[in-house]
Order: sequence, then C-alpha cells, then structure tokens
Amino acid sequence: MSERESMPYDVVIVGAGPAGLSAAIRIKQKSPETSVVILEKGSEVGAHILSGAVVDPKGLDELIPDWRDQGCPMAEVPVTDNQHWILGKKKKFNLPHFLTPGFMHNKGTYTGSLGNMCRWLAGQAENLGVEIFPGFAAAEILYNDDGSVKGVATGDMGVAKDGSHKPDYMQGMEIHGKYTFFAEGVRGHLTKQLKPKFALDADCEPQVYGLGIKELWDIKPENHAAGRVIHSQGWPLSDANGGGFLYHQANGQVALGFVVWLNYSNPYLSPFEEMQRWKTHPEIRKILEGGKRVSYGARAISDGGFQSVPKLAFPGGALIGCTAGFLNVPRIKGTHTAMKSGILAADAAVEALSVGRQHDELTAYQTGYENSWIYKELRMVRNILPLVEKYGNFWGSMLSGVNMWLENFGIRMPFTMKHHADHKALRRKDHVHKIEYPKPDGVVSFDRLSSVFLSNTNHAEDQPVHLQVRDPILQRESELEIFAGPSARYCPAGVYEWIEEPGQEPKYQINSQNCVHCKTCDIKDPNQNINWVVPEGGGGPNYPNM
Repeated sequence: MSERESMPYDVVIVGAGPAGLSAAIRIKQKSPETSVVILEKGSEVGAHILSGAVVDPKGLDELIPDWRDQGCPMAEVPVTDNQHWILGKKKKFNLPHFLTPGFMHNKGTYTGSLGNMCRWLAGQAENLGVEIFPGFAAAEILYNDDGSVKGVATGDMGVAKDGSHKPDYMQGMEIHGKYTFFAEGVRGHLTKQLKPKFALDADCEPQVYGLGIKELWDIKPENHAAGRVIHSQGWPLSDANGGGFLYHQANGQVALGFVVWLNYSNPYLSPFEEMQRWKTHPEIRKILEGGKRVSYGARAISDGGFQSVPKLAFPGGALIGCTAGFLNVPRIKGTHTAMKSGILAADAAVEALSVGRQHDELTAYQTGYENSWIYKELRMVRNILPLVEKYGNFWGSMLSGVNMWLENFGIRMPFTMKHHADHKALRRKDHVHKIEYPKPDGVVSFDRLSSVFLSNTNHAEDQPVHLQVRDPILQRESELEIFAGPSARYCPAGVYEWIEEPGQEPKYQINSQNCVHCKTCDIKDPNQNINWVVPEGGGGPNYPNM
C-alpha cells in the first residue's frame, strides 16, 4: 500500500458538535495564527446532531457574548413555560415548581434545533479561519514513537463490501496535530480505544447511557405555544427508567421524544415501542392530533455524570464534550457543559503552544475542569441517577428530590453512589415476562421503517459493514438463545433481525444501511460482541432542524 498523504495542523478536532466547534472558535479567538481543523463524519455540519433541545446559554455566553445579536437560531425561542408531568395510563399530575430547587428550573434557557445552532457555530468558526471538512470520518488514531497521539487518519473511500477497491477508490489521509481533541459525541469509537490505552477510566465509574428517540412535528396552531417546555415521567415505563419531553419551538413545531435508560433488565423491552406508546397518552395525543410528523432520529446519551467522567487529558490529546460525558441528568442538559469543556481544552492548548510544547499532556485542562462550574454543577447532582437506579422511579425520585434540596442549601451529601455497566443488566429470557406492544395506529404512532425514512439515512450499500459482530456463534448461542435477541428490539432503526426458518439455523441479518449512528448496539449487547466503527464518510442520517 502506498504511503498516505498527510496534512499538519496545530490542533486537530474530531467532531463538529458543540464541544468541537467551541474549542476551535476559542483557539482562534485567543491565537489567530494557530491552525485548526475539524473533521466531521456527517455529510454536513449538523447532519448527525440530535438533541431535544433546551439549552442553557451559559457556555454560549462565555464563547460569543453577543450571540443573541449575531443571528444564532437558538435565540428565536426563549423558554417561557416549564411543566413537569407525572403520567398515569390516562391521567396526568402537573408537579408544582416549588417542589424542585431553583437550579432545576428553565429560566433564561432557549429551545430550538441544536443541529442548526452547530451550523451557525461552524460559520463563526470558518470566519475565524478554522478549516472544517464534513464527510470525512476519523477512522484511526495515529501515534508517535513515544506513544503520544500524533493525529488521526480518515477512512478510505470507495471500498467495496468484499474489501476490493471500486473505481472511485480514494485512500484516507493522515491529519497530524500537535494536539488532537476527540469530540466524537456519546460512545466515540476512537475514545473507546483511548480509554484503555491511557487508563483514562481507571479511577472512575463505568459510563452508563440512555437512548433518546426524537420526532419533529408540525402541529395545529391552536395547539402550539412557543417556548412551552414539558417533561414527563411515569407511564408507560414499568420495566425501565426514563421519561419524555415535548418542546414547543419555532415555526409551529414541537420537538418531542422519549429517553429510556439502558440499564433495563428485560430483553423484551423496546425503547422505540415505549416511545410510540407514550405518544398515545391522551394528554400527548391531544397536542399531536391533526399534526404531521416531519423528522425522526435517535441518539444515545451519556448518563453517568460526575462519577463517570474519565481522566480528560493524555499525551497529545484530550476528550471534550459528550465523549467524556458532562450531561447534567436531572436538568437534561449537556450542551452548555460540552461547550465549556471545549473552551477549557482550547485554553490549555493555546497556553501550551505559545511556549512551544506539543504532544504532551494538557494537565491544565484537567485542572481547569476540576476548578470549573462544570465540576461543581455535576457534583451537586451526582447521586440522582444512581438513586433512581437503585430505588425505582417513585422512591428514587423522592430521595433524589431530598438530595437535590440538601445540595441546593449547601449541605454536601457524604456519599457518591456507584454505577454498573448497562450491558451487564439484561436478564435471561426465561427469567422475565414478555412485553406485548400495540400495533401503530398511523396517526400518532408508527413503525420503525417509516420512521427511519424520515431520518434521511443513507449509506452506500456496497461498503464494508460498519457494525462488526466479533463472534457470530456467540451471538446466536447467547444473544439469541439466552437473551431472546434483544438487538432486534433495542435498535431504534431496524438494523438487526433474527431470521428463523424451519430446518435451518437462525440467520443474523444486519441492515447496516438503516443505521442512524445512535451507538445503542455497541453499548447494550450483553456480550459486548458488536463493535460500531465509522462507515464511509458522509454516511448516516441527515437531520434537518434536529
């Protein structure tokens, strides 16, 4: 194989999400002569970005103080009404605001498309001289002889499923950086390699996750109230923790979705079906009926919080944003913390480069995080998710409320509860009950394939499958025969199917062209037998306004 071409930069950033873009902008603000490049696996910036979203502007305010006057689309709809519903099968109870501490309220926040906000941030970055390469997936980490990170290599283009080179074959390029920031988002496939290599998670709890499934609807004008934010918990979940959201955004649209924590134990549970069932609740249906579903998508969420944040810096690089896991779970907000992490890493890199350093460990980033408001904010709510995990929705929520009020009054709780990896939670199929879900009504609830169609997902079919099953025999003997084939249910895109025909062994079919890059399979497979790697650059969903 011929030697790959290479391009040198001062800072290489993998991922054009809020963290990566914030880091690039901050570097250029402080040091215009520093060269910065961002690699983005989506076909354009924002194509793979999916979030509710209600955004605390704290990070934006630090990065671009006049963002409200610069055409940022997130400024269009400030949150004006915040409701929290406890759902029964037919009824709802609206939880009064005075029962929750002030930091849980949404005063001063905004609701809108995080993808569109990233598109706007990309414009700000490019105006400062940042180079952004969408459609180029970072597929490999490069190392110097001393073991420090040298940069990344993009994936080859034009490779057929059998590994041969098609006529349009193009070899990947090496992108070298004095420092490389990994802003891959949740469960980054390169971050998975970095953690064991540099023992980044040796002193933290395992990361745990939720699966967020989102739809965008055009609804009837009389049902729309711009700035209204609704969160729900309770029905329909009985075998898992999680809840729903419904945000009234610009242009008569609502963004609604459902999050299921991936620590559930019943392999017959389907997060997608739970979400569709949630929409049939009379209070949700009342908002949606007469409207039209216009987009769909799904994404895993890093739920571990404070105790699951790994070591952030290592020789030649750093983890920023959701790939490190800075989500404030009870607030359901992580954009502001992701942006702040990018700012902190950028400050550390600029300082290092200014004195001629390169490829060493940015210890100032770790120190900056530990002295920042991210650290304080996450520490305050560190026990909320574990309490609900341990004691269930009702008692866990009650204990969480007490915990938050005590922390709010400055009474530090003396304990930090532990997590258990999500893939270890599934029980054998003969130890659980089957779950029967209603058929979609085609009005407010739908099937998976029609949903994936609305995600505009596309992959070249003749390319190596990017969902790698390490041991096919183990998948059949364990995933199917012991756990009832949960991948056919936890995947929100219909990627995995067990096809059983009389007289033949079950066949595991992977419809990889359906993949919306949510990473749930990589997280929840009980044997960690599925490895998600990047497909050819530009493949995957193309989310509009998500």
